[in-house]
Amino acid sequence: MIGDKPVVAVVGRPNVGKSTLVNRFVGRRDAIVQEEPGVTRDRKEVEVDWAGREFVVVDTGGWLAEGAPIDAQVSKQAERAIADADVVLFVVDITVGVTEEDERVAKLLQRTGKSVLVVANKVDDTRREAELWAFSSLGLGEAWPVSALHGRASGDLLDEIVARFPEPDAADHDSDAGPDDPHIFSIAIVGRPNVGKSTLFNLIVGDERSVVHDAPGTTRDAVDTLVDTPDGPLRFVDTAGMRRRSRIDEPTEYFSMVRALQAVDRANAAVFVIDATQGATHQDQRLAERIDAAGSPVVIVLNKWDLVSAENREQVRIDVADRMSFLDYAPVLEMSALTGRRTQRLLPALRDAEEAYHRRIPTAALNRVLREAQAAHPPPIQRKHRPRVLYATQGAADPPTFTLFTTRTLPQTYLRYLERKIRESFSLGPSPIKIRVRPRSS
Repeated sequence: MIGDKPVVAVVGRPNVGKSTLVNRFVGRRDAIVQEEPGVTRDRKEVEVDWAGREFVVVDTGGWLAEGAPIDAQVSKQAERAIADADVVLFVVDITVGVTEEDERVAKLLQRTGKSVLVVANKVDDTRREAELWAFSSLGLGEAWPVSALHGRASGDLLDEIVARFPEPDAADHDSDAGPDDPHIFSIAIVGRPNVGKSTLFNLIVGDERSVVHDAPGTTRDAVDTLVDTPDGPLRFVDTAGMRRRSRIDEPTEYFSMVRALQAVDRANAAVFVIDATQGATHQDQRLAERIDAAGSPVVIVLNKWDLVSAENREQVRIDVADRMSFLDYAPVLEMSALTGRRTQRLLPALRDAEEAYHRRIPTAALNRVLREAQAAHPPPIQRKHRPRVLYATQGAADPPTFTLFTTRTLPQTYLRYLERKIRESFSLGPSPIKIRVRPRSS
């Protein structure tokens, strides 16, 4: 179980319709679906509510007994999902029949002792139901006929799934924060393909949750996990690598990019991972601008720092500061996700960002800082008049947003000066802040 919610693992060989079935349960296109095998690689968890019972459905990659190294990792992810599940849905394709891969998965499931439902997908009409008998040879009971694409018999299948759940413990109900609890601070791990995002994600989570492989584009969907820390839970979202739209040449990769951008917009903060061996590239700069536009705190991670030679490190720092000048408030952490070197600094930096993101400044203290800033460095004269700030207040948090009531419009350079003074005086370093100016009417 996850918290007090039962877990349903959806497993099977590639391209039998697992993700389509998960989307049918959820009622929206939450998992990426494409007419090619191997699109789903990581475990992806979504919450489902049926007949008043909430549970978590885990979509997995296609299980393969042998193949390329990445296929072995995907299969391992599926096996881990089976181990954690209360009910397993073994999805097969009635248009193909029983395959050797199906038989291998069935033997694995027989050894687990889990409650297993064989789901025969693509049964679009009653004529196909006559072919269900063939799946009895798998030794896991009768197959349930469904059409994930058209929704045929999916309600009956959900009824059977819920009937197999253990009885809920009333004492534990709602005792744990669920993965969709809006009060949990969420962090999206973003960056170009193959910079080490999934390796960092797995290190933080303490489990090989995302598939890690030395080929760009391994993560196809956003994968989120709650991490318990001494200061409370955090939600981390591992996203697909984002690259320029002109370089996206397949529909699956396009949807992966869309999900990554959605994860950035939904998250409270972002960990922006840069490959230190390559330095800050033009594409890193474009991605950083997109993250900055989301208005969330950012922690920049220079990953693979141990692979950068001592004589090149200072130049890498200079290049990052130059290309990411608009993120000058963001801390830059040099680390190695693969070896774990210096990664212990990441969680404290994120907690500082969370605190700054929610901070509210007393009005009296804010106005005192602005008066001192103006006395030390008055605004420049404009058209024979020197503008000044009459009064200021914080109108909102998440991120901290300030409204300045002024005699005239302030130059952008002076606004940046005031922003820096506010940031330094109230330790808002990791968080972006917004300043709105309200000139007094003439």
